[in-house]
Amino acid sequence: QVQLVESGGGLVQAGDSLRLSCAASGRVFSGNVMGWYRQAPGKQRELVATVADGGSTVYADSVKGRFTISRDNAKNTVYLQMNSLKPEDTAVYYCNARRILNVEGAYRDYWGQGTQVTVSS
Repeated sequence: QVQLVESGGGLVQAGDSLRLSCAASGRVFSGNVMGWYRQAPGKQRELVATVADGGSTVYADSVKGRFTISRDNAKNTVYLQMNSLKPEDTAVYYCNARRILNVEGAYRDYWGQGTQVTVSS
């Protein structure tokens, strides 16, 4: 069974830091692009950051320089270190695993249940 389990969310003040973790089953984690997305109330889900199996990363402009994504392939875990948090970072954060199915770019996404991050001003 595919599983992605997030942890580490909470309520913090502006300027604080949090680290999110996502533990994945081996079948979901291995070889796949892992990422974090977020969804604020009334808004669409948006990309925060991704990390490929080889370690290359992509970040949303809004979090560059503040957030760092990393993965521990031995532990099947992906992390999101969030520094200098802002109230606009408040959202439910979702862990994502993307399996590329073919050379044309078809893929299948797997999602965690989400963890709430609330940043007070």
